[in-house]
Amino acid sequence: MNVESFKYLGSILTNDGRCACEIKCRIAMAKVAFDKKILCTSTLDLELRMKLVKCYVWSIALYGAETWTLRAVDQKHLESSEMWCSRRMEKISWTDRVRNEDVLLRVKEQKNILHEIPKRKAKWIGHILRRNCLLQRVTEGKIQGGIEVTGRQGRRCRKLLDDLKEMR
Repeated sequence: MNVESFKYLGSILTNDGRCACEIKCRIAMAKVAFDKKILCTSTLDLELRMKLVKCYVWSIALYGAETWTLRAVDQKHLESSEMWCSRRMEKISWTDRVRNEDVLLRVKEQKNILHEIPKRKAKWIGHILRRNCLLQRVTEGKIQGGIEVTGRQGRRCRKLLDDLKEMR
């Protein structure tokens, strides 16, 4: 019996190995956490609110990001969620027609969420490759797989090590 997807240790695993569903779920959880906190109030300094967002909201959004292989659509979702947080902190509605660059100038920040993921991946893969375990052999591709895919069209799927090679 095949299962489409299931949740394991807080992450959603799908039968096709993609992480789009996981990313959308993580963004939704981060938005709920953002709304629960006092990050939109002006009683706190803007710099402190940004630090709280990076500490509290991003940790929820990027849980398990070390294993994600990001497509352009996924990157767009992550960047838009980052901008959503910045706009909410400054109480700027999407109907106000304020450009993203102007919002970033107001919060005195740059887009950082996509730069955080490669850092986390590098730390995690370094940790894995130092150990002599099954996960290391799987990551390096040294285990023979039983599934053979033939006649598949399109670009080949990105792998974790492909992302790390691209980071250099």
